[in-house]
Amino acid sequence: MAEDKITLIITRQDSPDSPSYQETYKINYRKNMNIISALMETQSNPYNADGERRPPVNWESNCLEEVCGACSMVINGEPRQACSTLVDKLEQPITIEPMSTFPVVRDLVVDRSRMFDSLKKVKAWIPIDGTYDLGPGPRMPEKKRQWAYELSKCMTCGVCLEACPNVNSKSDFIGPAPLSQVRLFNAHPTGEMHKAERLEALMEDGGITGCGNSQNCVQVCPKGIPLTTSIAALNRDTNIQSFKNFFGSDSNY
Repeated sequence: MAEDKITLIITRQDSPDSPSYQETYKINYRKNMNIISALMETQSNPYNADGERRPPVNWESNCLEEVCGACSMVINGEPRQACSTLVDKLEQPITIEPMSTFPVVRDLVVDRSRMFDSLKKVKAWIPIDGTYDLGPGPRMPEKKRQWAYELSKCMTCGVCLEACPNVNSKSDFIGPAPLSQVRLFNAHPTGEMHKAERLEALMEDGGITGCGNSQNCVQVCPKGIPLTTSIAALNRDTNIQSFKNFFGSDSNY
């Protein structure tokens, strides 16, 4: 970039109940800046483009290396991670907005409880209480381990839910990330114990039938997780589970 200044147009909101508004900032350009660096400039020099002193912009970040998923926001119209989005690769002016799928707490900070509640609904964990030593667990076949590892990269950033047109205030669809986590934990030798429970949760309202197969999720996932592959596999698994529920089966496999 030849410019010495970067223009940021940030959508701000003072509280959950207040209206949103846009504020423009002009900040000094440095080579290899990411969006977090740009936002930090608005904190160290909290004056907007009109020279008015303003309260610092609020956002979330933690690891700064695309691992925690906290810094999700909509940048130039695309949901992504602010820490790995480089200013040099963006068109000016740069627009920064909070994700619209989740309620805004303040400025770019959103409440992602909807996603975390969905993970609870599908039991996205391995139920081992740790009160005694169970010894080494069963080995996973290498082929299964390889694709399960790809699913385990999910950092619950919420970007896939933001991109999904079926996840909105008028829908109870749980979204791509929780669906993919069901496939991950059902593939685990110990987690498979609760496979039927997880699949039955997906067969309820807001479950897998809410997917419209737009495939937006897999295009924006910062970790490249094969979300649509997981959804296709779960469609098969839930169909098999529905037959088992209808005809009766003592097996969870």
